[in-house]
This record gives sequence, C-alpha cells and structure tokens, in this order.
Amino acid sequence: MTRASLNKTLRRAYVVLVLVLIISLAARLSGHLPLIAGTSVEAVARDVYEYLKDMALVLVTVIAAYLANVFQKRSNFVESLEQEWRGIVRTKSALFSYCEKPYPSTDDYIAAYCRISETIDNMRIVYKNAGETDKLIGLYPYAPLHDMRRALQSIDPRARPNTTADERRLVQDAILQSFFALRESFLEELDLDEPRHPLLISGGRRLKTPGSARRATAEQDRQRARLDGKTPPRPDVDALLERLYDQEKVADAARLDRATTPPAAKTTPPRA
Repeated sequence: MTRASLNKTLRRAYVVLVLVLIISLAARLSGHLPLIAGTSVEAVARDVYEYLKDMALVLVTVIAAYLANVFQKRSNFVESLEQEWRGIVRTKSALFSYCEKPYPSTDDYIAAYCRISETIDNMRIVYKNAGETDKLIGLYPYAPLHDMRRALQSIDPRARPNTTADERRLVQDAILQSFFALRESFLEELDLDEPRHPLLISGGRRLKTPGSARRATAEQDRQRARLDGKTPPRPDVDALLERLYDQEKVADAARLDRATTPPAAKTTPPRA
C-alpha cells in the first residue's frame, strides 16, 4: 500500500467516524430541538442514539481492526520496497564493476545482464505499470532501470568484442546518471526523515576521550577478583589471553599518544 493509498484510506475512516459522531450527537439532542421535540422524529432519533450506544464497542472494534490491517499492508509494502531498493543498489554496483574491468569477458557480461534483468522483473512485486488496465500493458514505473539495461547492452562483448575504455566509461556515466535519477524518485515513498544527530562536516572525529565511568571500572575489578579466586581450568589459555590483552593495551596507549601529541615544529638551520 503506497503512501497515497494509505492517506486515502485514513481519510475515509475519519469521515465515517465523524459522520457517526454527528449522527449520534444530533440524535442525543433531538429532544431539545423545538421542531422535533415531542414528535415521532424524536422517538426515532432516540432509538438511533440507543442503537449507536449499544453498537459503539462493535464499531470501535471494527474500525480498529480495519486500521490495523491497513497499517500492516503499509508495513509489508515498505519492507518490499526496501528489499527492492537494496537489489537496485547491488545491481548498480555490479554494472559499475563490469564497466571498470579492462577486459570484461562474456561471462562477466551475462552475470551483469542477469542482475539488471532480475531487478527489472522484481519491480513487479512492488508496483504495477503506470496506466495498466485489463487490456493495456501500461508503462514501466521506473524507466531509468531500462536505461541502465540498454547502456549495458551497448557494450555487449559478443556484439562488440573490442570496446574501448572511453566507451565503457561513457556507459558507466550513463548508468550512474540513471541510478541517481531513480534514487531521487524511488526513495520518496519511504517517508525518510533527517537524522536527529547528523555529522555534516568532513574530517569529523570522536569527541569522547578514552576511559569509562568509575562504576564500570569498579565492577570490572570485582569480576577480576572473583575470577582470580578460582583455579583456572586452562592456565595456559588464561596466560595467553592476558598477554594479548596487555599487548593490545600498550598498542592502544601508543596510538593514542601519537594521535594527541602535536608534531614537532620544524627548525630552520641557521645560515652560515
């Protein structure tokens, strides 16, 4: 279920709920309306109100079950969409890799072509064709995938065994252009949000310093004391692990020291 279908279904559910509430309110207040009070219309309105009050639990249950089914369909659709996108990304990588090879073989081409063919056909489990009817095939929903296929076919080694590096690079650029166009449109359906804590600068580094809270260190010491109080079943294994742990701590300390120590300033030798 696409986002548009979900919103349309929710609007329908809201309209039905609002209508039921309006009818219930009007029936409840019918006895206070001058033209209706004391008439047969008031009696009917009261009966309607009593019926809606008795059926309220059933109505709420039905609406809740209906909405749960709708959201489940939406969840399944989004999951299928994510799987399809992962397949598209893997296909792009396979085609890019093929164009990077200096001497691509026929087997390499067949593997890449099968990959793009599978991706094109897998779209059928996510979307149907645009404008498809009982008698018309319609249009494929994401034409850039076919652009990627046609670009790959233009350097088929069986038809053109001596393609140049420039020709493969041009095909590679066409594949990337098609992929970027597809990404801009395809991912709109996933309702992606901006990250809450993005890292937008180049050359970012960790701001936390080595170490841990005192409670964690104390717990580590207590666990070590309990373990040291028992005879190890394999002293040689414990000795090996302890030695490796100490070596790693020394290496980490040296690496941290190199990272935090500024390089020595270069001195210019005095002129003679």
